[in-house]
Amino acid sequence: MSLKNTKTWSRVLVPVLLLCCVSYYYSHFFLQSVSRNTQLFLKLEDFFWRRYLSTLALPYGVKGSELFLMKALAAMASYDMPETIKHLPCKTCMVVGNGFAIKNTSLGSAINKYDIVIRLNDAPVRGYEADVGNKTTMRLFYPESASYNPSIHNDPDTLMVLVPFKQQDVRWLKEILYNEKRIRKGFWKPPPEIWLGKTSHIRILDPYFLQQTASRLLRLPLNTPPKTNQIPAHPTTGILAIYVALNYCDVIHIAGFGYPESKDLKHPIHYYGYDTMKSMKDLGVLPSTQTWVHLMSSITNLTPTFHYIIYSYCCCHYLLRNFYFSIILGT
Repeated sequence: MSLKNTKTWSRVLVPVLLLCCVSYYYSHFFLQSVSRNTQLFLKLEDFFWRRYLSTLALPYGVKGSELFLMKALAAMASYDMPETIKHLPCKTCMVVGNGFAIKNTSLGSAINKYDIVIRLNDAPVRGYEADVGNKTTMRLFYPESASYNPSIHNDPDTLMVLVPFKQQDVRWLKEILYNEKRIRKGFWKPPPEIWLGKTSHIRILDPYFLQQTASRLLRLPLNTPPKTNQIPAHPTTGILAIYVALNYCDVIHIAGFGYPESKDLKHPIHYYGYDTMKSMKDLGVLPSTQTWVHLMSSITNLTPTFHYIIYSYCCCHYLLRNFYFSIILGT
């Protein structure tokens, strides 16, 4: 083989080998924490027809909250994703964060094109459509982050997915569903006493996903040592939503994640509202969350869009195929 041909083959093979090494690394070390569990929500039969085995209490298990959950689930009409989404051969998903990074990006029309758009807490849509779009397939929330009228910033068919961090969260939902007397104790912020969510569109996220996010993705301890003043550290709803998407979707993009690089403590942290970096610093940020934030900040310095190549099993083709987990951040 001539020297010229050798150089030509080298130019072709070296990138291929590098890609194989990177792909192996992500598939072996990163995706081992992703189970591809597509049953996202708790079902009544989990408790009624068979015993739901759990040795952990909320937020990582259901121990001690079974009765509250059974009663809440009994009042709900469905426990799954809509049929139109379930039968999609390859699902494209966008997880929209609440970060200031998405402001003035004009990503709204692109976000609306995804099969599934996941939003967080009470982040508004109206008035911000140009940047964040107006399509919402499901919204993850907990009582303190609930908006009393979900229809204002959601679609008529949006799934409202409760993330139960504590027993009081499930009790709150039960009281709403059965119009029982509200018990306000146990919340760091008063949740709405009137909540207009439609029963047919309410879901409860299986605590399994928060447990996996904490233990396998963020390496957080699941149990706080007894007789200590240590405050338990839990994943944010944003990181949880990403992990849920990795389990359920074939193509995942995220937008609006990460905190501003600016050292100005008065810099806004959300694309809406008036919270600043100072307020976030006063509240404290999880060390594990800071790691993600630093990673995303470094990506922003390189390029507005950064792709991780990882592997998934796409059932529609019965083939191992690539899907891209893209972090889309504003410049």
